Amino acid sequence: MTLYRSILILCLVTSHIMVYGQVAPDAKDISPLLIGEKVPNVQMVSASNASDSLLNIVSEKPTVLVFYRGGWCPFCNIQLAEMNKIKDEILELGFQIVAIGADAPDKLKGTSDDKELQYSLYSDADTRISQAFGIAFLAPDRKKEQLKHFSNGANPGNLPVPSVFVIDRQGYIQFEYINPDYKIRLKSEMLLAVLKVLGDQGISK
Repeated sequence: MTLYRSILILCLVTSHIMVYGQVAPDAKDISPLLIGEKVPNVQMVSASNASDSLLNIVSEKPTVLVFYRGGWCPFCNIQLAEMNKIKDEILELGFQIVAIGADAPDKLKGTSDDKELQYSLYSDADTRISQAFGIAFLAPDRKKEQLKHFSNGANPGNLPVPSVFVIDRQGYIQFEYINPDYKIRLKSEMLLAVLKVLGDQGISK
């Protein structure tokens, strides 16, 4: 390998890390991971304070990974409840549901209990996971105290763009839905249609 090629590869890798490690100034300026890319092996903490790695979780079963803003967000609560309604259909198609919110674990438990959610919630209180996925952006000033409260002081002032990723057991993204407008979420019918197609392609095996 020539020195030039080595430097070029290093520059490409470095630029990739810089893009996905940064916090965008606005929701419209994010640089998310793309379909076909492998998700980062981030550590995740559940509502019960249990720790696990993302790649270990997805290795058990293909995963519908939902990023939401927090239990304080009414649009997020509607989405989480809708996911709960179609949980059995998602499981029948061979997928599991995992949701990640920018709340501390104890706040996650409150959301899960209140909504009677039958799938796992994980904490991204410091927003490092959403940063690793390239979907973090600077929150408006009016939201920062609220974010600080729900993260037990861990959130530096960032929000995730609400997103849905479908990830195979090897950790590769097979589908994603990301909308900078937090009021617009992926419809249940569309998600189920996508999962059926992916299942027919053998992704759910």
